Amino acid sequence: MTRRSRTIAVLAAVIGGGLAVIGSTQPWLEATLRDGANAVLPVPGTDALPLVTPLGLAALALGLALSIVGTALRYVFGALGVLIGGALLAESVRIALTAPPEAVVRVVAESTGLTGVAAVETLVSGIAVTAWPWITAVGAALVCAGGVLTLVTARSWRSTARRYRTDAAAEVRQPRGSRPHDSHDPIDSWDDLSRGSDPTA
Repeated sequence: MTRRSRTIAVLAAVIGGGLAVIGSTQPWLEATLRDGANAVLPVPGTDALPLVTPLGLAALALGLALSIVGTALRYVFGALGVLIGGALLAESVRIALTAPPEAVVRVVAESTGLTGVAAVETLVSGIAVTAWPWITAVGAALVCAGGVLTLVTARSWRSTARRYRTDAAAEVRQPRGSRPHDSHDPIDSWDDLSRGSDPTA
């Protein structure tokens, strides 16, 4: 169960962060202009919510780091995961539910040359919400859940560093030359040749 908890926490942060990063490049909103032709301007996640990319990347890095850090840092990273996931979840849901005019200002300005929320309200007849804010919200919820799981189970995770120290100690107790030849890897064989011995003998 301990190993499973760590795996679930790491995967939740990595998958959730990955969904956020992918979502940042996809259209979150579609603004329809009042220009007779009813031109539709797609608004990517990076414009609708500028923080989505840095928060997604932070979640990815956090998930990868969770697999190697010690107990103290697990609690720190778990708390960060809750904060990152919670902030991203709240903002994604806000945009999905309200489709705020300020979220499309930049795209409308690039298309029409006019800036400001007032110009958007004048030029845009409607703002439609795509599925991507909700998909990003799901990813944010995963990051948050992974952080909570880390805080609850971090103390019981096996220490990666301790495992490496144990393996190194076993290596010291068993001299290289005393190991059977069939356990040698290519590096061991190269070392034997460098010392003038035949590893195949």
